[in-house]
Amino acid sequence: MSIEIEPLGAAAGARIHGVDLSQPLDEADFARVRRALLDHLVIFFPDQHLSPDEHKAFGLRFGTLNIHPHVKPLDGHPEVLNIVKEPDDRLNFGGGWHSDMSFLDKPVLGSILYAREIPRTGGDTMWANMCLAYDALSTGMKQMLAGLTAIHTAEDIYGAQGIYNNDDRRSMRTQAAEQASGRAEHPVVRTHPETGRKLLFVNEAFTTKFKGMTRAESRPLLDFLCQHATSAPFVYRHRWTENEVAFWDNRCTQHFALNDYAGQRRVMHRVTVNGDRPY
Repeated sequence: MSIEIEPLGAAAGARIHGVDLSQPLDEADFARVRRALLDHLVIFFPDQHLSPDEHKAFGLRFGTLNIHPHVKPLDGHPEVLNIVKEPDDRLNFGGGWHSDMSFLDKPVLGSILYAREIPRTGGDTMWANMCLAYDALSTGMKQMLAGLTAIHTAEDIYGAQGIYNNDDRRSMRTQAAEQASGRAEHPVVRTHPETGRKLLFVNEAFTTKFKGMTRAESRPLLDFLCQHATSAPFVYRHRWTENEVAFWDNRCTQHFALNDYAGQRRVMHRVTVNGDRPY
């Protein structure tokens, strides 16, 4: 079967038909998949049946794989996160707008999420297009942001007093929380290394302030940018199907896993591809 690309949303999203990710892609098909990722920012592969090793093998076509510094991985597979929400868990993993691991000096290129078990209702994920969010800013705002650097840290999420360390969930335990106080500096406006497009690169989970300013001084502008970036015109919302795989470009998107399925179980496996330093 030849590859077919079905656009899903105006802001982002496409479904890729005719691909079996359990098998190695030839160079032509791989090039089409990579182009679809750049064009649509998040791509979906329905009805996949992957072992953890096959999942990792697909990710390795795009680069080296990340080992999360704060979350315990799937047993025997340090590159695979076992993202589980049990029916009695209060919080879910990824339940707020964020760009994966922007607290690293070299934030990740993208994540490949495999839906192993989905709730009967709820559990959608939203993605926001940071290129469109930047394009919609005024000329004056773009000029002001061009000289700003943002501070990113995992402290508020994974630190000793962070959200995940103070939750009573019985799944998704964090680890090495003492390392979460590290900080990375990234431009507020970064350039996509493959497309050359400018985009906003701040998020409410990991961006705490602007370099040279206090948190209080930074808050009004940071709040505006985070709210603007996730406005409805820039967002695509996806309803999962079981055994579906999503691959998003973390360099130019934010995402939000909705926590609206209390009493139901959700299990996802995630492989994450390392990225480069923003500029």
